[in-house]
Amino acid sequence: MTNERETVRLNKYIAASGLTSRRGADDLVKQGRVKINGNTADSPGIQVTPLVDRVEVNGKLVKYHSEEAHIYIAINKPVRIVTTANDPQNRPTVMDLLPPTILKRRPFPIGRLDFFSEGLLLLTTDGELCNRMIHPRWHQPKVYDVVVNGIVTPAMVQRMENGMKLKEGDKLAPVKIKANKSDKNSSRVRMVLRQGVNRQIRRMFRDLGLKVLKLKRISHGTVNLGDLPPAKWRKLGTPEVNALKKALEMDK
Repeated sequence: MTNERETVRLNKYIAASGLTSRRGADDLVKQGRVKINGNTADSPGIQVTPLVDRVEVNGKLVKYHSEEAHIYIAINKPVRIVTTANDPQNRPTVMDLLPPTILKRRPFPIGRLDFFSEGLLLLTTDGELCNRMIHPRWHQPKVYDVVVNGIVTPAMVQRMENGMKLKEGDKLAPVKIKANKSDKNSSRVRMVLRQGVNRQIRRMFRDLGLKVLKLKRISHGTVNLGDLPPAKWRKLGTPEVNALKKALEMDK
């Protein structure tokens, strides 16, 4: 629990609210978009008393959560679920899988899984961790089990492992691939990606003349899906959170 006399730097306060990273908070202050008790803040290093001072960003109140209060969640996202908080087309979202007690904390997804993909999706209230997870400098490996129509040939594997260029012009980093099973109608492969290109796997196989039939993420960084059932969620344990922060160099 936060002590009533505890003070923290303004940028830490904003980052702990889950709004953005500390660097992002610095930018917000420089842009004059942050107020403390009605006065525009002129430095991200100003000391703020969380339970006393009122901090606003763009006119909206932001609430401080100590590091101990952050939540870290794993969801096994089913297909036909949208990875957003709200959907203009009124489709089911990952937020519909969470109970009100968690929703009131306003967790947000770390990255995305597209509408027809399934598997591990992480959510958190920790803005600093989320920003590192999606930043190219700290991109964490994501492992997928993929089923495609037809045969994935050695030549296709080599092309993907060498780094493809998509027809839209995107140059992809090399992808690690292990063929698990093939028959005359389909192939199952395991792929390890360290890049954040939109719908990358589907576009790769499209350019190879194959169609993805099933795409399931089984791990993200140091976190594994394990035996979590579809449409279910769980909180990450302390060892999992610590391992993730260590991989993101947040322990330095």
